[in-house]
Amino acid sequence: MAAAGLRRSVRGAACWQLLLTLVIFSLAGEACKKVILNVPSKLEADKIIGRVNLEECFRSADLIQSGDPDFRVLSDGSVYTARAVVLSDEKRSFTIRLSDKRKQTQKEVTVLLEHQKKVLKTRHTRETVLRRAKRRWAPIPCSMQENSLGPFPLFLQQVESDAAQNYTVFYSISGRGVDQEPLNLFYIERDTGNLFCTQPVDREEYDVFDLIAYASTADGYSADLPLPLPIRVEDENDNHPVFTEAIYNFEVSESSRLGTTVGVVCATDRDEPDTMHTRLKYSILQQTPRSPGLFSVHPSTGVITTVSHYLDREVVDKYSLIMKVQDMDGQFFGLIGTSTCIITVTDSNDNAPTFRQNAYEAFVEENAFNVEILRIPVEDKDLINTANWRVNFTILKGNENGHFKISTDKETNEGVLCVVKPLNYEENHQVNLEIGVNNEAPFTRDIPRVTALNRALVTVHVRDLDEGPECTPAAQYVRIKENLAVGSKINGYKAYDPETRNGNGLRYKKLHDPKGWITIDEISGSIITSKILDREVETPKNELYNITVLAIDKDNRSCTGTLAVDIEDINDNPPEILQEYVVICKPKMGYTDILAVDPDEPVHGAPFYFSLPNTSPEISRLWSLTKVNDTAARLSYQKNAGFQEYTIPITVKDRAGQAATKLLRVNLCECTHPAQCRVTSRSAGVVLGKWAILAILLGIALLFSVLLTLVCGVLGATKGKRFPEDLAQQNLIISNTEAPGDDRVCSANGFMTQTANNSSQGFCGTVGSGMKNGGQETIEMMKGGHQTLESCRGAGHHHTLDSCRGGHTEVDNCRYTYSEWHSFTQPRLGEKLHRCNRNEDHMPSQDYVLTYNYEGRGSPAGSVGCCSEKQEEDGLDFLNNLEPKFITLAEACTKR
Repeated sequence: MAAAGLRRSVRGAACWQLLLTLVIFSLAGEACKKVILNVPSKLEADKIIGRVNLEECFRSADLIQSGDPDFRVLSDGSVYTARAVVLSDEKRSFTIRLSDKRKQTQKEVTVLLEHQKKVLKTRHTRETVLRRAKRRWAPIPCSMQENSLGPFPLFLQQVESDAAQNYTVFYSISGRGVDQEPLNLFYIERDTGNLFCTQPVDREEYDVFDLIAYASTADGYSADLPLPLPIRVEDENDNHPVFTEAIYNFEVSESSRLGTTVGVVCATDRDEPDTMHTRLKYSILQQTPRSPGLFSVHPSTGVITTVSHYLDREVVDKYSLIMKVQDMDGQFFGLIGTSTCIITVTDSNDNAPTFRQNAYEAFVEENAFNVEILRIPVEDKDLINTANWRVNFTILKGNENGHFKISTDKETNEGVLCVVKPLNYEENHQVNLEIGVNNEAPFTRDIPRVTALNRALVTVHVRDLDEGPECTPAAQYVRIKENLAVGSKINGYKAYDPETRNGNGLRYKKLHDPKGWITIDEISGSIITSKILDREVETPKNELYNITVLAIDKDNRSCTGTLAVDIEDINDNPPEILQEYVVICKPKMGYTDILAVDPDEPVHGAPFYFSLPNTSPEISRLWSLTKVNDTAARLSYQKNAGFQEYTIPITVKDRAGQAATKLLRVNLCECTHPAQCRVTSRSAGVVLGKWAILAILLGIALLFSVLLTLVCGVLGATKGKRFPEDLAQQNLIISNTEAPGDDRVCSANGFMTQTANNSSQGFCGTVGSGMKNGGQETIEMMKGGHQTLESCRGAGHHHTLDSCRGGHTEVDNCRYTYSEWHSFTQPRLGEKLHRCNRNEDHMPSQDYVLTYNYEGRGSPAGSVGCCSEKQEEDGLDFLNNLEPKFITLAEACTKR
């Protein structure tokens, strides 16, 4: 089969749009006369057939009308069919009337509809063979109307292959709407290639169907390549525009200016975008309350704005608008959607507060304070409990002395006028106040803030009371010369009765006088000096001497005042040298500075004049005075002055001639620092008083009595040979250790000693076989000899002091034998051990003084018990590290 393209013929009524040709004459002169549109013979309803340029014909037209009811014309000049039209004649015409209602003018445009004629190409006489050009492989668009009314099945178009001229060809299709959802929407006749639709289609669900057409022979051979066959669903205006919200809520201030944006409404349309079906226009159908019209909406954007500045929340605080949106660019045949818009007018401070009356009166008793005397109500039409409604009150005039205060009651919005400082009826019977009021929030209207309506006058009447005396001023001053004679009378404190404005009938009493210097006359209030006034006694000297006075009337009502006495200074004190005793280190210090002070006022004080009065020739020769400043002088010595303490008289005089002489003790000392000589001088200069001497004598007597008692006790207890008191302090006492391996010299019979508990058990036990021969050995206390601790050492034995007791062998240079030492110390040691071996309840202690036997040489076990020490670890090596005084003592007692 030769390669041949599918020949497609469009026969359906739905494909007439592909042949539509629009011809518009653009010349302005002809546009108003005639417009020719080439159209097919059959026209479907609501289809555009062309466009007429109306602006060039009549730009100011505001009404467009069609002379043929089968056609309608939009504002942009688009011409649509109102219903299905079949053109029986080759030509059909109608007129379009354009009107301007304001200018009362009208124009007409003639529209001529012509059939599209087929132009057949005639073969040239010279051509002997008809040549057919090869078709390009591209599908011919096909469409169907959305929501078509049929009849169904609805013929769409015929598909025909060139191979059908020579072969029997069968047609088939596939794709969405055939073998894909929605199934069986399209089918094609197997033999003829006619394509049909079985039911209406919703464009909003399926906007295009991409089908594939096939042509095959009876034996299954493909007569041609598959042909893509798109079927587009033409949109129908079947969806109403819908607002995004059913109810819109907006707010606008009542003080908004003209053109203020209130809010934006928005709507959507499911029809095909960018077509007349989705071209929306907004408008306001209704406003409640109806009059006046205060809002407008932009037809394209949906922005709502104010068109009037007469918004007043106090008149209408809420508006309701019915909003309309219409497709087809707002044409009367477009579909409509509605919504509600609630606009709330918010409050602004456009109403000034006003007083209910222009004048008020109030009454208050004199001397009363912190009391409420008046409440002033105001009226404000703004929203209650907001800053536009709440007010602030101000006292504009009449409160120069600060007697009044006005505040706002937050609950009632009233002004509360209070007296905060006592008023005096005698000074002012009434007070006139001017009160102003304004809001917390700034005012929004362009009118004066303070007018005659927001000012009020308040007259406060002061009621008279019978008052007690007044001490005014509270502090009164009087000046008295120092050292004034006792009994002198001076004017004192004066109080008065506010009713009579004088002090008749008042009595005075003194409440407080720090030094008791004055008395007060009860009738006149004058003060009388009872002592000599000394300014220098009062501390601090430069302050006033305050006396508290009480004034009492006949009804025993009183007031208190202060009489401040300024004591006038006189030159009654000479200057005084501060130092009593000075130390000069020679030769390091060549002088010392002498300072003087004067308790009188400066007018009677410095500069001071220092001098050495008629003194001894030695003082005049060795010492000299030079001036340092107004209050100090420098005392210098000559080089030949000796080291000793000098008493130097120095006279100091103030500017008024008051002078005084002081004996200054000067210690000329050989030192590097004065403190060294001061310590020596204190030690040498101590003088004991009579009580100190008596205390010393009593101490000496007590000491002698204690010593006498001790001597008597020792003489009574000692019946044998008396040992000196320093026996234990001048001799080394031989002591055994428990360290293994030491040799001790003990008696052969293993003498047992009495324990602290007076039992028969010994401290050491018996002596072993390794004991030295030679019988008993005498252990003596040496003084100045050479006996060491090793003199009692036995071979491999461990004994106490008593284990070596026994022999009478004399040793050179020994003072006392062991028996003598034992008889003296044993009873006392036994008694001490017996007492120490008892606990707090006087019961024998189990672990205080215990007996230790020989445990063998090299025993790993150490000593146990409360008396053990750590000597067995270190041995006796510590004796080699004693201080020099112990080494000397050891050498004195070592055996030579």
